[in-house]
Amino acid sequence: MSDRYSRYDQLTIDRPAERVLRITFDRPETRNAVSEAMHAQLAEIWRDIGSDPEVGAVLVTGAGEAFSAGGDFDLIERIVADPDVRFRVWKEARDLVYNIVNCDAPIVSAINGPAVGAGLVVGLLADVSIAGRSARIVDGHTRLGVAAGDVAVMIWPLLCGLAKAKYHLLTCRPLDGAEAERIGLVSLCVADEELQETALGVARELANGAQSAIRMTKYALNNWLRAAGPLFDTSTALEMLGFTGPEVREGLASFREKRRPAFPKNCPI
Repeated sequence: MSDRYSRYDQLTIDRPAERVLRITFDRPETRNAVSEAMHAQLAEIWRDIGSDPEVGAVLVTGAGEAFSAGGDFDLIERIVADPDVRFRVWKEARDLVYNIVNCDAPIVSAINGPAVGAGLVVGLLADVSIAGRSARIVDGHTRLGVAAGDVAVMIWPLLCGLAKAKYHLLTCRPLDGAEAERIGLVSLCVADEELQETALGVARELANGAQSAIRMTKYALNNWLRAAGPLFDTSTALEMLGFTGPEVREGLASFREKRRPAFPKNCPI
């Protein structure tokens, strides 16, 4: 791997085919949860990819049986406890979304197993998102006790409509791959055993296609997402505000203790 990617030591990067760069969330012992260091690198890598003349397409997937379980509990605790961390993660969350949106190279995601949090951001923002049938896609922000941030408010209504977006973002109901495809949340659902081969085939096709035409089409289509930027900015700011309140402390404790949360009944808004 070139020196361009040597600093991204929290991500596994290889080239499975000519002009295809593969990024793998590779912490299978944690179901590929996103650590603090990984979150920072995941936000930045798209700038290097976009300026790499040897990359025609990107493939993103997870090692083992999970795509990504989202931010790990240690990171969430630091966001709650330390305002400096909270502001830094807020900036990284914004950079992650806008850097993917503005990355010239087409991105394909192979969503295997659970997909949550920052990992799910990449999975759904990919230009072609492919889920295995046993994928478990869930936006768990309100279960944690914060507003749905990341990219959810920007992209879920655009992909699957406002009614479905509200249902899943307010209730944190999970979707398997087939249901995600049915409502338009992902591009395609395939059998689990066919997922990696199918996704690599699409990435190879994009990498070998008319590069200017593909990239200009992506740029034009992503103006839908750029137009929704104020929605994303508001939701992510409100998410970070939620990390200062009592609900997230109860939500995090309930996850650690593997029990149902008992959120405060009084609401300040």
